[in-house]
Amino acid sequence: MDEHKPRVLLTGATGFVGGRLLPNLVSNGFQVRCLVRSASGFAGSLPPGIEAEPVEGDLLKPGTWEASLDGMDVAYYLVHSMGGRNFSEIKSFAERDQKAATHFLKAAEAAGLSRIIYLGGLGELGDSLSEHLASRQEVGRILQSGKVRTTVLRAANIIGAGGAPFEMLRYMVERVPVMICPRWVDTPCQPIAISNVVDYLAGCLEQEDTAGLSFDIGGPDIISYRELMLIYARVRGLRRLVVTVPVLTPRLSAYWINLMTPVPAGVIMPLVEGLRNTVVCRENRIRDLVPARLFSMEEAVCTALTETEKGPGRLPSTQACFRRL
Repeated sequence: MDEHKPRVLLTGATGFVGGRLLPNLVSNGFQVRCLVRSASGFAGSLPPGIEAEPVEGDLLKPGTWEASLDGMDVAYYLVHSMGGRNFSEIKSFAERDQKAATHFLKAAEAAGLSRIIYLGGLGELGDSLSEHLASRQEVGRILQSGKVRTTVLRAANIIGAGGAPFEMLRYMVERVPVMICPRWVDTPCQPIAISNVVDYLAGCLEQEDTAGLSFDIGGPDIISYRELMLIYARVRGLRRLVVTVPVLTPRLSAYWINLMTPVPAGVIMPLVEGLRNTVVCRENRIRDLVPARLFSMEEAVCTALTETEKGPGRLPSTQACFRRL
């Protein structure tokens, strides 16, 4: 590690995004401390050659985690509760998210933290945002309301092996030849590959000019969810039909998807409700400050399928993916 680089606290280190960001930070010489609920479980999940300091705590339990900020310079805020494990928990997730963000900001100010980097969601508040997307934006507002310079990255669906959007996509297209979907399936979106999200998160740490600002991040493709499902089918060589009906409510859609996929019911509902919101980047300033090669959705799906089969880090060419599948 490089002692001259900022010391980093990583929350959400065992999650879909944090688990991929951690090896990137460590490999680039950053000293990383991870706030986790179980230090023993965290140690067993680390990739070979990756070392990080675990500190146990729960952001919703004041007094259990504040010491994790001691001596840190920058913190990644990558935690959010979505809707819980089942439908009955959905209504309380926004309150939990806002409470955790408020606690974190106060503790960060008290610890003298210089920066926070937060990953939130795309969508405009004036467009009748779903509760999930509105909550993500409110967390960003809370974190930027204090003295700590907070960088907010706003993303639509993040496509990668193990992530809820991809797992929903994978199980639905694999299992259902004719997919009955709400009319919102034709809503425009700008999904992004998980590798590009990690590029931007890591790049913001290196690029001081991003401090205190908000950026939209997305892949190169602006498509509908229908097109995303058909891209998956094309990569897999599957013949699939997507049929829209005007009367299918988000709750009915969520129940149906819950039957078809192993994704927790409480996670499905917020994602499905978000289908009605256009989630497209309003600006692309991040591309100038943190240059990265953006992966098309064909490449993102191909990589996710390969990682599902062989494990993270296996990155074939798109052509190899099409030949293999």
